[in-house]
Amino acid sequence: MRFNVACAAAIVGVASALPGWFDNTQDIVTLDDDKKVPGKNPLTYCAASHPDDIVKITSVDLLPNPPEAGAELKIRAAGTVFEDIEEGAYINLVVKYGLIRLINTKADLCEQTEKADLKCPIKKGILSVEKAVDIPKEVPPGKYTVHAEVINYDDKPIACLEAQVTFGGSKKDIELEL
Repeated sequence: MRFNVACAAAIVGVASALPGWFDNTQDIVTLDDDKKVPGKNPLTYCAASHPDDIVKITSVDLLPNPPEAGAELKIRAAGTVFEDIEEGAYINLVVKYGLIRLINTKADLCEQTEKADLKCPIKKGILSVEKAVDIPKEVPPGKYTVHAEVINYDDKPIACLEAQVTFGGSKKDIELEL
């Protein structure tokens, strides 16, 4: 399966790590409310404290939330970039299906931001991005965990985000599982 690593990559290069595998029965689980990324989304920061991040996210919204299979998903993200993000920045992306690692890859951040109509260098300042992606109809049921660490060309942390999405079965079955 493919991931669309695009939109919020423009701001943090991470929100784009959201999988394109959603269906109508999904339930979004936040990993830790203290680490929650502002907005209507399943994202959390990797750590409660992240003072060295180059990007401060003010919001990430998914419309609709939760996403629907076969529908367009709009991602709106906003934040502040404190240092220019240059060519050579990258995303370390890990996606797990339960305990099984589906994806473990390093992607060029600048290539991904082009999908959100931005080009490197991304200059410091306030930035907002909106991107629409199509969600596939076929989504294997289960629990997915996404971990995306975004690093600038000089190895400074841009941001690190995680998301956990459970889908498939009935909503009642999902609640009992948790």
